[in-house]
Amino acid sequence: MKLLREFREFAVKGSAVDMGIGMVLGAAFSGFIDSLVKDLLLPPVGLLYSKINVENMYVSLDGMRYESLAAAKEAGAVTLNYGLFLTASLRFVIILFAVFIIVRQMNRWRKPHQHPMQSMTKKECPYCCMPIPSAAIICPECGSELKQSSSRQTNVVQPKWRVK
Repeated sequence: MKLLREFREFAVKGSAVDMGIGMVLGAAFSGFIDSLVKDLLLPPVGLLYSKINVENMYVSLDGMRYESLAAAKEAGAVTLNYGLFLTASLRFVIILFAVFIIVRQMNRWRKPHQHPMQSMTKKECPYCCMPIPSAAIICPECGSELKQSSSRQTNVVQPKWRVK
């Protein structure tokens, strides 16, 4: 019962649902790219190579010649299917470029205060020498109050727990 409850909690978390939606969209996108490559991009390339079907390009390792890849497979010949590899490579490059464009646009839509590098900017507490967020005014490690001067230098005020 505990295992099922934990699984249900995991499955309804936002990240798991988002991941599932992303997988469904990715499968649909892959079908779209597959059609783009096979039906729109490769036929003109094949026409340039004197009406050759790019996916039908192969090398038979048994030394025999076959009319097509299907005929070679039907005969049980071992083949290197470099045409299918070229098709898959082209699909991969197109999908990779599309993902790059999407991620790039998502990064542009982020608000400036959500930039990941801003939250990672650190400074050192002058009292305890621990790394702390650069915007901190109180050290979370030792409790020292930090003041920002006009020259952006950090000055230390005595920690609350220190006795004067």
